[in-house]
Amino acid sequence: MSALANKENPSTAASAKLAAKVLPFSGKHGSRIDFRRAALTALRNVVPPLVVLALILLVWQVLCSSADASLPSPHRVWQDSYDLIAYPFFNYGSQDIGLGWRVLISLQRVLYGFGLAAVTGVIVGAIIGQSVWAMRGLDPIFQVLRTVPPLAWLPLSLAAFQDSNPSAIFVIFITSIWPVIINTAVGVRNIPQDYRNVAEVLRLNQFEFFWKIMLPSAAPYIFTGLRIGVGLSWLAIVAAEMLTGGVGIGFFIWDAWNSSRLPDIIVALAYIGIVGFALDKLVAALGKLITRGAMAN
Repeated sequence: MSALANKENPSTAASAKLAAKVLPFSGKHGSRIDFRRAALTALRNVVPPLVVLALILLVWQVLCSSADASLPSPHRVWQDSYDLIAYPFFNYGSQDIGLGWRVLISLQRVLYGFGLAAVTGVIVGAIIGQSVWAMRGLDPIFQVLRTVPPLAWLPLSLAAFQDSNPSAIFVIFITSIWPVIINTAVGVRNIPQDYRNVAEVLRLNQFEFFWKIMLPSAAPYIFTGLRIGVGLSWLAIVAAEMLTGGVGIGFFIWDAWNSSRLPDIIVALAYIGIVGFALDKLVAALGKLITRGAMAN
């Protein structure tokens, strides 16, 4: 029996080698399946919004195609505002510029205001989450202030800064800082006690605890607040620019309304929606990259 088994061993080894040689082919087949699955996933995510958009445009065209319609149809918007759609970066003067330049100017203000709100909100939120007395003293005040509409702050900011540009930046700051503070404080309060015990064992100072323990643990909550805050920032700048003037996208809408250019307003609204969607996805992608896919509920 042992001799027979020894004779069969070479064939078994040969079959094992043959199976090993076949493995690369199965790996290629698996990669093809993954590629097909990714393509199908992309189609499932892209096709439904395109179908819904086509239906909306069709209904809009039917409802607004008559001569006495109060709103322009999609066909009329394309005809009357073709230059704004096809050439977003033309520049014929100080006020005669494309919507692409106006969006960039508005985004610059958002960058200043939201960046300041992000830094300040994370620091203040960490203090509130770490200190019970700070939470009891500041949380009720913040809950009251965060309900104030953005434009209600504009007269005070104009009186304080005497200039439209810093006033708009302040409105962005005061509008977007509250979700950052609140979510950061919640994230800090939810740090596991084991992490705090490890920090005590390692004798970390306050700065080391903030940088090595607090920020990584609260990062999912922080980015949830940042994602909400960047959306509020974009809403605030459009509303503020309608009143402060300048060359931003918000003032363009107000100026188009005064000139009865409804097709231009509709195109500007499309720009605003696309840019706001891109900002939200950008912050969400950055949060997933830093937190390695962990998101707060």
